[in-house]
Formats: sequence, C-alpha cells, structure tokens
Amino acid sequence: MEKQTKDRHRQAAGVIRPVVDPARCEGKAACVAVCPVDVFEIVRIPDETYRGLSRLAKFRIWTHGMKTASTPNAAACEACGLCVSACPERAIRLQRAG
Repeated sequence: MEKQTKDRHRQAAGVIRPVVDPARCEGKAACVAVCPVDVFEIVRIPDETYRGLSRLAKFRIWTHGMKTASTPNAAACEACGLCVSACPERAIRLQRAG
C-alpha cells in the first residue's frame, strides 16, 4: 500500500527538480543511494559556491572533504521525495522546474 501512495504522488520527469543547499550538504551520499532515477552524484564543491558560504558552512564543508551533492540529471526527477527524507542534513528540497 505504501508504494502505491508514493507512486500516486510522483510527477512526470522534469516537472519538479531537487535543489541542494550547499551550506547544509555534507556530501554523505544518502541521496545518491535512494534516488531511483540517478539524479544525484557527489562532487567537489565548486570554488565559486564555496566562496559564497558563511564561515561556519565553509568549515563544515571543509571537514567533510569539500564534497556536496550535485544534480546533473535533475530533469529525470519524478518527485518521489526519497532524497528529501534520506538527507541527514535536510539539505534537499523539491521545487517546480522553470
């Protein structure tokens, strides 16, 4: 029954996209593990993104190896919400594309 409920709330690919907050993400890859359509990958945080963070966020990112989640396949997102639930830092939200 739970699977049917989750499937009912899914959207067509590309309607909703995941957005990662780089100030919160520690690159632990829970999103990568749960995403059924391979939206995420863990990458080194881009220098320009890192420079824009607060000192506390920079320190946290640095202590976690300068990693963050990236969404190279965001257009494949079906809005299942598994990434939002799995993220231990609550760094992912879903928003309408466009």
